[in-house]
Amino acid sequence: MVGSLDPARDYDQPLRGDLAVARSACEQIGGELLRHGFDLLVFSSAPQHAEGLFVAGYVAAASPGTPGRIVARPARHQEFVPGSPHHASVELLVLRDPSAEWEVAYYRSVLSADAVVLVGGRRSTRIAGIVAISQGVPVLPLAAFGGGAEQVWDYLDRDRHGVAENDVAMLGAPWTDGSAARLAGYLRREIDRRERERARELRAATHRARAARLGLAVAAAALVGALATIALAGGPGPAGAKAVGLLLAGPMLAAVAGAVIRDSLAAEQRWGRAAVLGLGAGVVAVLLYVASQLLTVPDLLDHLDARRLLFFVVPVGFAAGFTFDLVYERIRAGQDPMSGITPPAVAPDRPVP
Repeated sequence: MVGSLDPARDYDQPLRGDLAVARSACEQIGGELLRHGFDLLVFSSAPQHAEGLFVAGYVAAASPGTPGRIVARPARHQEFVPGSPHHASVELLVLRDPSAEWEVAYYRSVLSADAVVLVGGRRSTRIAGIVAISQGVPVLPLAAFGGGAEQVWDYLDRDRHGVAENDVAMLGAPWTDGSAARLAGYLRREIDRRERERARELRAATHRARAARLGLAVAAAALVGALATIALAGGPGPAGAKAVGLLLAGPMLAAVAGAVIRDSLAAEQRWGRAAVLGLGAGVVAVLLYVASQLLTVPDLLDHLDARRLLFFVVPVGFAAGFTFDLVYERIRAGQDPMSGITPPAVAPDRPVP
């Protein structure tokens, strides 16, 4: 509960309407909040603030069948003395803020609330409403009575933050007998909407975290598989199916690992897409390198030392996968995709690396 209806104060945005109606509206809203099952979070019991009006209506509506709770969070140096008489069905909980500065306690209270109701008020009311909106906290500005609450409503009208157009119009409508019930219902809908959004965000974050863990597991498995091809490769000899298969599989697995590891560093991770792109870049890079070796050493496959070559083509595959965007960019530009990554092919009279 935030705001003030004190006519003796100077307001940047003047108060509007009958202040007696405004005070009654606060009490009616307090009662409706109790009937909708809300607790009240208040900051001050000072008479110039409107919290006491909401509390009065809240307490008046309480009964053994509809109990309530009021949580007061004054600053460390402030006292909280409820203006309404004690009610057996209303629990009062005073949680004194450790900060000695009232502004810290005030805005901390605003951000800890499930929703914020604003009426009248000056600069601090306007700031509290805008801060609440920016943090996704539902707000109920009683714009009909002017003050900082009306400025918050103007801000909400310009940038809806998910609030329906009809609800924005209702918040700015003149006060009538049924306004309190409609506004309390609006507040419940907004809180429920926020909870649904939080649940969706939590599910999405959980899904992203699970996908990221799976992607890293795939990268680790691919990297281990690439290294295993070195251990499984035999010594020099004619190129058989096993030797050629390992010579191709090693860098391909390394390319997948490089692409997925690179994707894990991005804000939005799509490791499946990255794995396919990395695999394609690895295929192009390694085949071009092997082709260049065959052009330089035509009898390479007759005396293939797969293990020795794997020590080089596995890192080449990893580099191609990790920089797959650069590989594709060079291909589109008609350039050598592995320029700067692999050395030129060896001369015939030199041993193949």
